[in-house]
Formats: sequence, structure tokens, C-alpha cells
Amino acid sequence: MGAQKGKDLLIKIHNGTTFVTVAGLRSRRIAFNAEIVDITHAESVDRWRELLAGAGVRRASISGRGLFKDGSSDALVRQAFFDGTINNCQVLVPDFGTITGLFQIASLEFAGEHNGEVSFDLALESAGALTFAAV
Repeated sequence: MGAQKGKDLLIKIHNGTTFVTVAGLRSRRIAFNAEIVDITHAESVDRWRELLAGAGVRRASISGRGLFKDGSSDALVRQAFFDGTINNCQVLVPDFGTITGLFQIASLEFAGEHNGEVSFDLALESAGALTFAAV
């Protein structure tokens, strides 16, 4: 995968009919994490840590920061947060693939400077198994 434009990394939320791109994002990020299960014991070779493969909890976090740009996607994000719903979401990574699964909005923050625009920060946490489709 060669260099890609950051603006082509898209975050989408399903509105009940189709996936809607969260508009106005200036930055976005997806992170995958896996907890480890340490099974080290007194007889571990030279006291090196041993791990249990595939036993830890896996999760994904999506975050973004941007401006209000599109009334329908702004309203969808806001309503999903206040309703506490778990929505089907997609992250499109150019020349890599699409990650799809259930996410809940964990954080929605608004900020504004006296001489600037109002911006928002968004954080989503996975709420189930994710699928990956390569391009």
C-alpha cells in the first residue's frame, strides 16, 4: 500500500437505509487492540512470559475531529449518541479495505474559539465482531 490521502479515510454510520459518511471530518483514526492473557508459571522457560493465543478481548476504536458540514450526518451522529444506540459503521481505508461492524458513540465533544468555528470530536467503540473486506 503506497501513500494515501488522509481525506480518503472515511467513517460511515448506517442510518437504517444506507451508510452515511460522517461529513466535515478533518482527521480520523481507527485503532485495533487485543488484550493479552498471561499464563506464565513457575516452570516457564527461564521465566520468560508465556501468552495464551487468541484468549484476550479484541476491540476497535474509531475517532475523528471536524466541523459541522452536513445537517443529516450531524443529526445522525448526535441522535445516535443521545439515544445510546449501537449502530452499524464502516471505515474505508484506501487501497486496504473496509472494516464493518457494530459501534457505539462513546464520546461526542463540541468546542469553539471566539474567533473560530465550532468543531466536534467523536469517539466510537466496537460493540461486536468486525468484518474486513479487502479492496
